[in-house]
Amino acid sequence: MLPEERERSRKRLEKLAWLLDNSIPIPGLNYRIGLDGFLGLFPWMGDTIGAALSSVILAEASRLGAPKPVLLKMALNIAIDALVGAVPVFGDIFDFAWKANQKNVELLEQYIDQPQKTVRSSQALAWGLGATLVGFVVFIGFLSFLIMKGLWGLATSGG
Repeated sequence: MLPEERERSRKRLEKLAWLLDNSIPIPGLNYRIGLDGFLGLFPWMGDTIGAALSSVILAEASRLGAPKPVLLKMALNIAIDALVGAVPVFGDIFDFAWKANQKNVELLEQYIDQPQKTVRSSQALAWGLGATLVGFVVFIGFLSFLIMKGLWGLATSGG
């Protein structure tokens, strides 16, 4: 990809992230919110639309050559935004604060500026998530075993 094309793409993504996360100043506060938070006020549909718009940044990052660990970290930011945002009231407040799109554009810019460092930190997150998932599965398996053992004991003791 030509440097001019890459720069145009970065500017488009920055503008989209700004629109979704920071385009509306809050009067009297030094804080900005974006359209993504307002979309989240519409149950389920709004968070789905917000995630779809956020995915534009993810798709463009892929087109720009971001590696899988960086894309995974970006997808995680979008998933957190969509899943927590779906929780009534708390999720709406969270939507205004999380700013997944800004995080993703910053992550992409970090990758473009310092590819090895960004990939390493993204890989560390991926390994951490994997370890957490394995730990969760083992915990659920162990908990299930204890419950079944207890139920079996009750069933066979006649009591």
